[in-house]
Amino acid sequence: MNRFTHSLVSSCVISLLLLVGCALQAAESEAGFKSLFNGKDLTGWAGRPEHWSVEEGAITGRTTKEKPAKGNNFLIAKDGEKNLVVGDFELRLSYKIVANNTNKFGDSGIQYRSKELPDFVVSGYQANLMVTKPLTGILYEEKGRGIIHQLGQKVVIKTDPNDPKKPKIEQAGTFGKSDEIQKSFKSDDWNDYVVIAKGNHLQQFINGVQTADVTDEDEARAAKSGILAFQIHAGQPMTVQFKNIRIKELE
Repeated sequence: MNRFTHSLVSSCVISLLLLVGCALQAAESEAGFKSLFNGKDLTGWAGRPEHWSVEEGAITGRTTKEKPAKGNNFLIAKDGEKNLVVGDFELRLSYKIVANNTNKFGDSGIQYRSKELPDFVVSGYQANLMVTKPLTGILYEEKGRGIIHQLGQKVVIKTDPNDPKKPKIEQAGTFGKSDEIQKSFKSDDWNDYVVIAKGNHLQQFINGVQTADVTDEDEARAAKSGILAFQIHAGQPMTVQFKNIRIKELE
């Protein structure tokens, strides 16, 4: 074997070892995760059929002028005949949101530890996502405490000592500037969203960048478990898609 051949073989071996190492690392990072979507149909999910379908291998929520959403509605994850209930978990998925209107309106979200109301309506924690970027990635509480924080704020929710029926939100620190965080969001393209809920600590990430860090000490309203769902928002026509949806229970 001449030097050239020996060098070529060595390079190929090194490249192969690197590929194997990357594959093993990727497999390890996905260990314990369970897929929630078969990529073909809405088996394992329930929602209003006029707004939810599967297109191009992705769960698709769409409203049009002909079929508007009369109020926010949701596609709910199922566990057989019952709703899937999540407690401490890590959720990973990819999403894409597009405005089908001149106003560039598009608003959706990932509900977790939430409650089901009649006619596919849901209340509770929402990992927000929108066409407009400043509110993408924040923690919102649907039909509850509303906007919890702004991008980059690390907050603690407590019960207002002067009124037990109201929350008191305190900023405990920062982990980034809103404008810088927004640069990681892709418009009209796929983004990776991660939600981690463990105890009363809730974290959210988009494309590897942290967008939310909330500790919920408001005992009367903090949710320890609940359902998982996707939102389609009332208003202007829009389309939102989700794929590669997988979840892991945390101990």
